[in-house]
Amino acid sequence: MLQLTKRTEYGLIALVHMVDQDGTFVSAREISEFYAIPRRLLAEVLKDLCRASLVASQRGASGGYALAHAADVITVGDVVGALEGAPTLAGCESAGPRGPNGASSGECDLEPQCPIRSPLHRLRESIWRQMHATSLLALTTSTLPVVQPRLPDLPANAAS
Repeated sequence: MLQLTKRTEYGLIALVHMVDQDGTFVSAREISEFYAIPRRLLAEVLKDLCRASLVASQRGASGGYALAHAADVITVGDVVGALEGAPTLAGCESAGPRGPNGASSGECDLEPQCPIRSPLHRLRESIWRQMHATSLLALTTSTLPVVQPRLPDLPANAAS
């Protein structure tokens, strides 16, 4: 089942905490104590978010971390991409090298003629679009945006 890693969960928690701070720099210690998150792991996550230019860091007594962009600009997809990469639903969707039969990383010999690869790919793309349509600001409100799937046209004889 599709599940975010603890690193991504902690990253999202920290970023939502920063949204609530209105641009004030907050320390990893403050966040880790407030949410009972392992400080060392949180510090690694925050460093990765800094490298991805999603978070700004400042040294010193009043230093810490703050959002590098407005909360309505940074998306869940940005965070997931920075911390764990694009989601996959099947082994054939991994980004690994292809073998001589066309399968990725030796995961599946059925990949070239697999009947579920394309539908799963479309499902993954839909999930990825939803993640990129959901901003950090949206996570702080009770209503989240919903990406409406494009429904197929009804056959002409079904309209009656």
